[in-house]
Amino acid sequence: MGDNWGSGEGWHVMGRLRGGRALQAMGAALCAVMALPGQAVAEGTSEPSPYVFAEGAVAVDGARNSTDSARLTPGSTYKSSLARGGKVYYQLQLDGRETVYVSATAVPGLDAKVAYGDGVEVSLEDTNGNTCNSGDARFGTSQSPRPISAWAVRTVGPTENRCKAAGTYYVVVERNSEPGSGTETWDTELRVVSEPGVAKNASTTPPESWNSASPTPPGEARKVRRGGTGFNDARALDAGVWGDRIKPGQTLFYRVPVDWGQRISAGVELGSASGGRGEYVTSALVMSLANPVRARIDDADTAYDGRQKTTALKPLAPVAYENRYSPVDGVTGTRFAGWYYLSVHLNPEVAREFGDDPLDLTLRVNVDGSAKEGPAYMGAARPAGEFSVTGEDQDAAARGETGAGAGSGDGGGGGNGGGDGMRIVAAGGFGAGTVLLAILGVWTLIGRRKAVGRVGG
Repeated sequence: MGDNWGSGEGWHVMGRLRGGRALQAMGAALCAVMALPGQAVAEGTSEPSPYVFAEGAVAVDGARNSTDSARLTPGSTYKSSLARGGKVYYQLQLDGRETVYVSATAVPGLDAKVAYGDGVEVSLEDTNGNTCNSGDARFGTSQSPRPISAWAVRTVGPTENRCKAAGTYYVVVERNSEPGSGTETWDTELRVVSEPGVAKNASTTPPESWNSASPTPPGEARKVRRGGTGFNDARALDAGVWGDRIKPGQTLFYRVPVDWGQRISAGVELGSASGGRGEYVTSALVMSLANPVRARIDDADTAYDGRQKTTALKPLAPVAYENRYSPVDGVTGTRFAGWYYLSVHLNPEVAREFGDDPLDLTLRVNVDGSAKEGPAYMGAARPAGEFSVTGEDQDAAARGETGAGAGSGDGGGGGNGGGDGMRIVAAGGFGAGTVLLAILGVWTLIGRRKAVGRVGG
């Protein structure tokens, strides 16, 4: 491209391409640059958005009763809302062969008021009102607004005696509120994932033991990777030491590919503050780990007094299909391969004690063990590739791509997303200037092709 800039052809092309598709493409690309991870802006405000919803998420209203409920489809992602004290219904039509997971991610506003017991609960029920499964998520001791996810599952397998027949099921999403909590309506993101059945000879015996010693944290040089705002634009990481900066009240998301037979471990360190009154903030930094269906596996938190602090997840079992039959919560979550999500939240109380300036963040991530063969699935997951780790996933982690577009129901969940928009956003890791240079390079090629066309004519 050096010859192009020397001849000035690129600038001449830019002058010729006023209006039309070229300027439309430029506008779209500039919008993509402005919306790079960590820079999303809430509609109608200049404030950063607390969460980027899935590209192509379908807007759907929760019904006040089961009869009027809208139908959800496995493999798709939806955007909805939840009022204070609200309880809403959605509907699923399921066959008798697939296990289906439903997650609800609640997204309070940045200034929302939340209490210890505030949170969200998800249940799956049959047409007789029997609960198949339920789960909840609470804000806990940090009492600060951030995206939280709850999930429920309808399981089909040799050990299940209920809710395994084909037919209609209902997803019930309820907001738990304590006295004194805020009255703001929360946005919610619903994601429905189906897992096919496996061969009848698959093991149903959970692991009795594994190496539960804490892995040695990696100690190489810190590399900077900017976290995303949610599951959909989470920054991909592989094993290593990663640096970022986090503001009080902010939540950053990262994703790590973990294959069958491997186990993930992670710790996070919050850097020291340059000033402040030296007060003590409890649950100042909260780190959470979720599996590919956004089911929470473990949390870790630490207080902060202006000096550097660190916290780490408990040792986890290697990923194995039979983990789902374990009575231990921390084991059941590592039941399939795919993208595992790390989120890190900094309590807004830190700003009151130590100022609004961002603080340094260091993540130490390990993925131990060799990849093994997965279970003999009798069909495909929805979205496709949800419970596997591909070479493309590993490349995305090595490059630090975002997860923009993943989980939008386009069959790309668990991969790199897809489309030109994904490639533009992924370039955010290299800076907006690089993206603009790439756009000008495209204009140069267009100009050359037009010149060749004129000569040929």
